[in-house]
Amino acid sequence: MDLTLDDDARQHLALFEDVTGADGIDCLFEDDTDGEPIDDRLIVVVSSGQMGEAIGPEGRTIQQYEERVDASVRLVEDADDPEEFVANTLAPAAVYNVTISENEDIVAYVEVAEDDRGVAIGTNGRTIEAARRLADRHFDISDVQLI
Repeated sequence: MDLTLDDDARQHLALFEDVTGADGIDCLFEDDTDGEPIDDRLIVVVSSGQMGEAIGPEGRTIQQYEERVDASVRLVEDADDPEEFVANTLAPAAVYNVTISENEDIVAYVEVAEDDRGVAIGTNGRTIEAARRLADRHFDISDVQLI
């Protein structure tokens, strides 16, 4: 799927790559409960296998990037497989299984450890909403539901 990035996203990704040395695929600001972007909460999708490089020793590399963009940054590892990608969007929640249903709408049903449901949902539902936005942007998945 072709992903279209606006100028702001391209600038954030260019800076991300300069600071961390890792390849950024996508970035977006988290939304609040009204669907408005939260300017100090950025999500960056990192190329598969480059998460360690993006985080850096003891988290110093991502901290440097956060200081440069003056925002809290959440990293999501990219994946070629939609099930794996959806699981990555909900990390650090323990995801047992992801099933993609392709009826009229494409929906990802995610089985999460009971103790991690709150982690998968996130504060004010931000994690699950971000997972929905990213799944739609990257795989045309219209919804992500916890089961």
